[in-house]
Amino acid sequence: MSQLPSELHSIPLFHLSIPGSHDSMSYDLDINSSILEPDRLKKFSRIYCARKIVLKWAITQEENITKQLDSGVRYFDLRIARKPNDTDPTRLYFHHGLYTRTDVKTVLSTINDWAEGHPKEILILALSHFKGFDKKNELQLHTHLMSSIKSLFGSKLVPRKGTPTLKYCWEKKKNVIVSYDYRFNHYPELWGKIKYYYGNTMNPINVETKLCQELEKTPKPFKGFFVCGLNLTLPENIGILKYILRLCDNFPNVIHRSLPRLLQWMKEQASKTPMNIIASDMATRDQFVATVVQLNITKQA
Repeated sequence: MSQLPSELHSIPLFHLSIPGSHDSMSYDLDINSSILEPDRLKKFSRIYCARKIVLKWAITQEENITKQLDSGVRYFDLRIARKPNDTDPTRLYFHHGLYTRTDVKTVLSTINDWAEGHPKEILILALSHFKGFDKKNELQLHTHLMSSIKSLFGSKLVPRKGTPTLKYCWEKKKNVIVSYDYRFNHYPELWGKIKYYYGNTMNPINVETKLCQELEKTPKPFKGFFVCGLNLTLPENIGILKYILRLCDNFPNVIHRSLPRLLQWMKEQASKTPMNIIASDMATRDQFVATVVQLNITKQA
């Protein structure tokens, strides 16, 4: 962001093309964890082979959070969970099929340290998909987490009012935007849910078609963040077996085969419809970040 042309410094962040990672913490999944999803496999949590299969098809990122930041990723899809019977009542982890090994507090502290060292890079953290937040502890857990975020990032948090630009963020010395998907979010420092468009299929052609339909509905000019998700999605029905029973395949390999096509579609589509945050699996591969950043230069021309 600090290297973008000066002509882009005063336009809303909503109008920039920003690279993001889908299921950003899935590189850290714990094979010793119980299975959270898909529902059909939960009962097989004690079986190592079942957990191994989930792991193969749940990893959507291969680099840790610092390497994603260093590569240029600026939006992070962070899905939160509480482990049942954890001795620490407020300790939280991330999840995607399995729990992560690293807890939320540790990862957010790492992101905060990186943000302090790169004050001109604006980071967008989207916290959602809260698992294990039962009715009896839901409010307590959300309140504790939101308060912890406010305390950790402090003055770096960009308030949700107004229309932020790079120039505004730099002048105010604020470079962290936190989207928190909870209906009782009353903190002015935390933004609400960011709309995420995705294809909900493993077929790249169908992903492109669905995204095109959704993007064409996006108002012009748009006045808020939204995500165009290039990610593929495993079926939630019996069709999942078509993929997870491939003994010599895994999700990263599928993404490696499909991402070049999706990036080419993205470049063509960007000339027709608005694109703000663009999120992908394996976001550090195949020149994904460079291709998204270049869209800003293309639009300027």
